[in-house]
Amino acid sequence: MTAYSDKKVARSRGKVYLIGAGPGDPTLITVKGLELLKRAEVLVYDYLATPKLLKFVPKEAELIYAGKKGGQCHAHTQEEINQMLVDHACAGKIVVRLKGGDPFIFGRGGEELEELARHNIAFEVVPGVTSATAAATYAGVPITHREYTASVAFITGHEDPAKETSNIAWDKIATGIGTLVFYMGIKNLSFITENLIKHGRDPETPVVVVRWASTPIQRSVVGTLSTIAEVVKKEKITPPALIVVGEVVKLRDTINWFEKRPLFGKRILVTRTREQASELVRLLEDQGADCVEGATIALAPPDSWEPLDVELNRLGEYQWLVFTSINAIRFFFTRLFERGLDCRSLAGPKIAVVGTSTAEVLKEYGLVADLVPEEFTGEGLAASMVAQGVRGCKVLLPRAKKAREILPEILEENGAEVEIVPVYQNVRPKDYEMVRKELAAGNIDMVTFTSSSTVTNFLDMLGSDREVLAGVKVATIGPITAKTAQKAGLTIDVQPKTYTIPALVESILDFYEK
Repeated sequence: MTAYSDKKVARSRGKVYLIGAGPGDPTLITVKGLELLKRAEVLVYDYLATPKLLKFVPKEAELIYAGKKGGQCHAHTQEEINQMLVDHACAGKIVVRLKGGDPFIFGRGGEELEELARHNIAFEVVPGVTSATAAATYAGVPITHREYTASVAFITGHEDPAKETSNIAWDKIATGIGTLVFYMGIKNLSFITENLIKHGRDPETPVVVVRWASTPIQRSVVGTLSTIAEVVKKEKITPPALIVVGEVVKLRDTINWFEKRPLFGKRILVTRTREQASELVRLLEDQGADCVEGATIALAPPDSWEPLDVELNRLGEYQWLVFTSINAIRFFFTRLFERGLDCRSLAGPKIAVVGTSTAEVLKEYGLVADLVPEEFTGEGLAASMVAQGVRGCKVLLPRAKKAREILPEILEENGAEVEIVPVYQNVRPKDYEMVRKELAAGNIDMVTFTSSSTVTNFLDMLGSDREVLAGVKVATIGPITAKTAQKAGLTIDVQPKTYTIPALVESILDFYEK
């Protein structure tokens, strides 16, 4: 929806995009909403708009937190928020106003747009998945069902019980609507249930209360109109939460899909680099895990590209080009392309990779590996190359600045001439305080390690706080990483037989199923 006043909009002015972020799961934002986030010059975002969406905003954009929490101090008043939108738009900026859920359903979106219209500022609205439908869906409750109800109402639960007159027609909605969904109603839950019962709703009507719907920390509790207030108090359910009232809640026992995923409720620390963590995080979260990203390694280019540049000029002299990691491939090809070269430069040497994941990344550059070992380790790769004959061969090994020497040593012992060139280096992230606090609070169930350097860096960054690992399970991707962890005094709980990320996730699933 695009709106302009009758007056001509000044071309120098910016524009405001009011976007619904959805209920909490960052993947539930609309395609259009996500595209507009990537164009933002100023982002004004709310408490319920997941911080995970911030990574899609350009680094140079100005971020303004405008969150509001019930019963707490607000970052900005509504009037201040309205003025911010006006000021930044008048400065010619592309302004994205990001709200949780849908901005037109108890989101005060209309009020903000009225202010923009008064100042003759162009705007668009992008709807979002509203919290009501998400809370019900993720709790396993269909809001409508032909055997139970054909009507639903969304109602604010934020109304002051002390008001002399209510804006809610309790006598009408109590028995006239099949499913009732109350927003922001936890503090007034007793008031809500009492009014529904008072005006004719059966006290045994089932109710579900859903907190942080669609997120890994979602919690749902079930009761009836006569009991739910006590259940919520006993279970210490606090905002943000929604209340769903109606016979459809009975279906939760049958179709509660979200909370029955095998890793639901498990909090897993991923120590992989931020560049590499996405696949592991995605696979774990697909199974219900709540992932904490605590990278122990950050990637950076080598101190100098000169050694690689020299070898790129004489690629035709090599019989083998060997990649032992995905990172090596990424950095190698980035430099290759920067030099104005392309894959035709690799027509001479055969290409060997350490495993199937590395081979798949190589395919992204239009190349198929000539050799993938059965055992995805440096030793396995060396053995496979030796079996094909490497005596007298020249081997180019682009890799990290610091890496295990076992592969080049074995190749050289078998008559190969190995040239090692650094194409990236591992550097240590500076701040690890957030991870330390999560561990100290007992919030982490498992930590995953995908290389020996993640183990050593993790323990170094923890320092003397090893006691925070008490009770935390340890998963390693393969025997080399496991050996490093064991030498450091860690007990290995999970290790897959195949040394890949998907196999690691499968082994974690097997561990928790047992």
